[in-house]
Amino acid sequence: MTGQDVIAKPSKKPKALTRIQKEKHDLILGAALEVFSVHGFRGSTIDQIAEVAGMSKPNLLYYFPRKEEIHRRLISELLTTWLAPLHEMKADGDPASEIRSYIRRKLEMARDFPRESRLFANEMLRGAEHVIDMIEVDLKNLVDEKAQILLRWMDEGKLARTDPYHLIFAIWATTQHYADFDVQVRAILGPGRNGEGRFEDAARTLEHLFMQGILRTASSR
Repeated sequence: MTGQDVIAKPSKKPKALTRIQKEKHDLILGAALEVFSVHGFRGSTIDQIAEVAGMSKPNLLYYFPRKEEIHRRLISELLTTWLAPLHEMKADGDPASEIRSYIRRKLEMARDFPRESRLFANEMLRGAEHVIDMIEVDLKNLVDEKAQILLRWMDEGKLARTDPYHLIFAIWATTQHYADFDVQVRAILGPGRNGEGRFEDAARTLEHLFMQGILRTASSR
C-alpha cells in the first residue's frame, strides 16, 4: 500500500435542493408538524402525514424514507427557531433590557409558533428519546453560556442573587404556558380578554413579576 492509497478522498458536499425539492420538503415538514403536534411521535404515522400533505405515501417516502427522519428534522429546526431569543441575550447589554426583551420574545414565540411549542413539549414528556443528544449538547451549552452572563450581572450587583438556571427555566415555563395551554388560557379569560391582547397583558404581568423580583432586591443591597 502506498502513501497515496491511505489519503482520504475529500468528502463531497451535499447537493443543494432544487426549488421543487425544497417545496416538497417544506410541504412534508408542515404536514408533519400538524400531525406530530397533535398525536405525538408514537401516535403519528407516515400515512397521516402524507394525507395532510396531500401526497401519496410512496412520494413522501421518496423525500423522507423514515418517520424518525422527519421528526428529527422538525425538532432540529424547532430548536434553532425556539432558541433564537436566548442567543440574542448579550453580555454587554443592560440586564433589565435584556431580560425584558427575552420575556417578550419568548411570548412572541408562544403566539406565533404554538404547534412547535406543543411538539417540543410532547417530546420532553416522552423522555426526549429522539433529541436527547441535542439537548445535552447544543441546548446545554447555550444555557451554560447565558447562565454565566446572569451570574456576572449578579456579581456586579445588577441582579439579585438567584440560581440562573432556574431563572431561565421559570421564564420558559411561564411564557410557553401561553402556547401549550392556550385553550385553557382563552377559556378562563373569556370572550372579553381572550383575543390577541392577552399576549400583551401576559408580557406586562411577567415583566413585573420577574423584574420586580430580580432588580428591586439587587438595588436594595
